[in-house]
Amino acid sequence: MAMSAAEIETLIRTALPDAEVSVEDLAGDGDHYAARIVSESFRGRSRIQQHQMVFSALGGRMGGVLHALALQTSVPNQEISR
Repeated sequence: MAMSAAEIETLIRTALPDAEVSVEDLAGDGDHYAARIVSESFRGRSRIQQHQMVFSALGGRMGGVLHALALQTSVPNQEISR
């Protein structure tokens, strides 16, 4: 069973309440998404740590109900990291 963009956004916002989150279904199949997350919680953390925070927010759904998620993360007023 696939996840909706709204479900992904809700999970991320629950874990990172200050985050600006946008999620796009890349293929229209509910399996391939791109997410852009801007959060003060990322400040001082490496890109890997930022992505780990997002994956943690998804509660183990990556690789299961959520097949692919391309991430762009940043802190407010900072260039996006990939």
